[in-house]
Amino acid sequence: MAERVVRLPDVGEGIAEAELVEWHVKVGDVVREDAVLGAVMTDKATVEIPSPADGRVTWLAGNVGDLLAIGSDFVRLELDGKSEPAPEAAKVASPAASAEAKGADHGATIPRAPAGAQKSKPFAAPRHHAAERPLAAPAVRLRAREAGVDLRQVHGTGPAGRITHDDLDALLLRGGAGTPATPHQAQTAVTDIKIVGLRRKIAEKMSIANARIPHITYVEEVDVTALEDLRAKVNGRKLPDKPKLTLLPFLMRAMVRAIAELPHLNAHFDDEAGIVHQHAGVHIGIATQTPTGLMVPVVRHAEARDLWGCASEIARLAEAARNGSATRDELTGSTITITSLGALGGLATTPIINHPEVAIVGVNRIAIRPHWDGSAFVPRQMMNLSSSFDHRVIDGFDAARFVQRIKLLLETPAMIFID
Repeated sequence: MAERVVRLPDVGEGIAEAELVEWHVKVGDVVREDAVLGAVMTDKATVEIPSPADGRVTWLAGNVGDLLAIGSDFVRLELDGKSEPAPEAAKVASPAASAEAKGADHGATIPRAPAGAQKSKPFAAPRHHAAERPLAAPAVRLRAREAGVDLRQVHGTGPAGRITHDDLDALLLRGGAGTPATPHQAQTAVTDIKIVGLRRKIAEKMSIANARIPHITYVEEVDVTALEDLRAKVNGRKLPDKPKLTLLPFLMRAMVRAIAELPHLNAHFDDEAGIVHQHAGVHIGIATQTPTGLMVPVVRHAEARDLWGCASEIARLAEAARNGSATRDELTGSTITITSLGALGGLATTPIINHPEVAIVGVNRIAIRPHWDGSAFVPRQMMNLSSSFDHRVIDGFDAARFVQRIKLLLETPAMIFID
């Protein structure tokens, strides 16, 4: 029997080490060529490492949460071939970018997107042999573990039999979740969960942002009655090949107009060098909740997009972030961020800035409130904007000017379209 050493490959330019976030095999498992051995995570991507040959696993490099050096031994395989191939680094299986841990609470992201389709043979049956490890992205495996689902009982409809989120949803809808704990177990059981992967990146970014940036949060009430009327009328026209408009595209266009007057808010602050990098292009990050954590896909050059262009890009990027297909470029490079919790948005929030940006705009829920029009109280659709700014480089006066400009544009939406 010959042994083959699979080394951790170069998973990104300039990356010296990667965090081990999941093993797909254990010592003693028999694997086939291109089966996923494990997954590692860098600052920007989660990458699945495939097996370069058929063999039996004899050694694994550490535990989940460990940092592994690029080029170090990752897995050792016992081969049944007659000749011993030279040890080599594993081939990376189409890495898809995860989100950068750019600040979680409201706008920073760290994504964790699974790798692309594997080169495995198609699965013909809906059930997997007990010795087989079903193909599934790390996010799917995490959901399955949390729901108590054995993935070997799930029929995969993705490429090469890969189990998708939709496949898992279908099983759960049929009542395929694990057995619930008894009341006694629910009261006494304690689960220790190690913070690894995307969650750890989020924690690190949030700690940096909170420790380094002196936040000033400015909350303003906005009357969006006219905007909501306009939005309903536009969506009611059912224009062919046009997406439905949410509030976000209007907000993005209003931000673009406000940034034109206050360009220093569209910037990154290099606090080590003491330099503010002001950007010409407005690249708006949209904080998006996914099954694996908060990600911030980026709508690039929002200044060059109309309402429908913004809406289409938001929908495309949000779906890519949620299903794990977003690329590294789609999850990095934002110059200012929007965070919105939709109907759960509350009355006000204190968003944490997506470091190294200097501003973040938070959207709170819309509610009908009594509003004094000068002679009587009338019902109006009201919404609060909760926006945070880096007080080292943004004065309170400019923060207020920025929010007030957005407020004016949203309350008189025709002005959004007037140059």
